[in-house]
Amino acid sequence: MKKVISIILSMIMVFTLTGCGKSSSNEKTFTYASELDIKNLDSSDADDGMSFMAMHACIDGLMSADKNGKAIYAIARKHMVSADGLTHTFKLRDAKWSNGDEVTANDFVYAWRRIFKNNGNYAYMFSSDAASITGADELVKKQEDKEKITDKDLKTLGVKAIDKKTLEVKTTRYISYFDELMAFPCYYPINEKFCKEQGSQYGKSPKNILSNGAFVMKTWNPGSKAVYEKNKDYWNAKNIKLDKLVFNLVVEPKVAATNYDSGKVDYATINSELVDKYKGKKDYRTFKEGYLFYLSINFKNQYLANSNIRKALSYAINREDFCDNVLKDGSFAAKGFIPSGLTTDDKGNDFRASSPTYTGYDMTKAQQYFDAGLKELGVNNITLSLTYGTDESPMDQMATYLQNAFTKLNGLKIDMVATTKQDRIYNKQKNGDYDIALTRWGPDYSDPTTYLNLLLENNSNNYGKYSSTEYNNKMDEVKTLTDNTQRWKAMQDAEKICMDDYAVIPVFEKGTATLLNPKKQGIIQRPVVVTTFNYIQVKK
Repeated sequence: MKKVISIILSMIMVFTLTGCGKSSSNEKTFTYASELDIKNLDSSDADDGMSFMAMHACIDGLMSADKNGKAIYAIARKHMVSADGLTHTFKLRDAKWSNGDEVTANDFVYAWRRIFKNNGNYAYMFSSDAASITGADELVKKQEDKEKITDKDLKTLGVKAIDKKTLEVKTTRYISYFDELMAFPCYYPINEKFCKEQGSQYGKSPKNILSNGAFVMKTWNPGSKAVYEKNKDYWNAKNIKLDKLVFNLVVEPKVAATNYDSGKVDYATINSELVDKYKGKKDYRTFKEGYLFYLSINFKNQYLANSNIRKALSYAINREDFCDNVLKDGSFAAKGFIPSGLTTDDKGNDFRASSPTYTGYDMTKAQQYFDAGLKELGVNNITLSLTYGTDESPMDQMATYLQNAFTKLNGLKIDMVATTKQDRIYNKQKNGDYDIALTRWGPDYSDPTTYLNLLLENNSNNYGKYSSTEYNNKMDEVKTLTDNTQRWKAMQDAEKICMDDYAVIPVFEKGTATLLNPKKQGIIQRPVVVTTFNYIQVKK
């Protein structure tokens, strides 16, 4: 009897030990801890990084990304472009939705039109600000004017199903980065019949979403966990090595790190407080997110309309100190409006590295510019507000740092306006109810215009109402140029115009410090590319 008990106890110990530490590395499961929640899986509505990640795990678009972040075929197996560069024809591969339906060209037509029909935030990606699809500008204009968009209007969008496996897209100009655009979630397909059956619940639970991608969502508890399993019917299933993908949602960095140490997760994002503890270890890594954090300036504010006041604010920010001693997560000082690592020219030169630096720290200059501004305004002191979202890390650290920096300027008082990201963007900024807003922008595609377009006079994201005829004209020139060298130079000229105007004030390029299980490598995280888990390999 004692022998039996001893054997049972030994078995219990074995099972207990396998549940601890990093033993999960022997399983074909990858568990990802996220600070954020999933909004939904509806490509006409979702506009946040975590929802994009959740969608990309189970949905393929026309294009995707390889291990180096370069555009490769996904649902498309061939892409042909007409001689004038204005007609794109995609031939689709044989692929299935998780309900057994085949993926067709109409799935793309329906999904793209649906963004306009539902007044989606990413409608601008179809306009001349991005893909330049014919008819899109007119639809965006109706959207902005709050006019009803009819089915007849939707048919004017330049996308057409020639047959089940042939998709035709017409553009108003040649777009050199069109392949990369087609990997962005707003261009994902939607099964029309299934979507209509789900109604308003489409994309809000596992039973309300179909997969044509590497994984199928099995469970999703908002604010807690989402679980995916490998899609055995995926067109590229033989190259997917994971059996299960798990997202632990709304996990604070300290908790995520603790769970990582105990083997409960394979990936955790850590904050600046934890960097010193893990830096130098084999499972510590940093990468560029691609996000530029900057100050949106409200030009309707009489004080901020003064260029010397804007210059003073920029010179008062010690960006290197903030990145190196506060964030400590791989972030680094912004040198202009276009971040590094976004794109290169034909010779492989990075846009940022081959362009001037437009930022610097000098408190003496800052005070001189500020005093000059006060004199021009005819006042002795001014008060400005800083608006930021407390739910968008590290905005709170940035806000505190900037408050301390700006109040060192004699004659300036700073009022802090803490709110949520949604309120900051869609209420305060959209309605011009702010002075200075702490904001960020992640590139939608790998071309400088993904940033430069934000400052066009008619751009819906130009909340600060920056207006420059010279800038608008230069950007019009960018749109007409087909010679890559000339276009590159024109974009550099455009950046110089807006930076000389201090149209916005760049602060830093976001880096992220993470912990990654050394036995589960292959997660792809690069600027412009939606995080993908398709290449993860499990080492024994």
